[in-house]
Amino acid sequence: MSEKEFTEISLTLCLTFGIGYMLFIVYKLAEESKAGRYGMMILFIGLGLGIFGFAAKYVIKIYLASQLA
Repeated sequence: MSEKEFTEISLTLCLTFGIGYMLFIVYKLAEESKAGRYGMMILFIGLGLGIFGFAAKYVIKIYLASQLA
């Protein structure tokens, strides 16, 4: 396994774990601050946009690699 392959795999796994942990943290913060449904929705939409950006980057990278090959 090359360094590039290891970096790609570990980055994906660690970021996935990090995103899951952030979901837990945001939920606990919203619960403890009594944010309500609307506040919790806003918090999760903000986090969801970040997750969407991460996933979109990966999909775009695969798409461009297939178009250039």
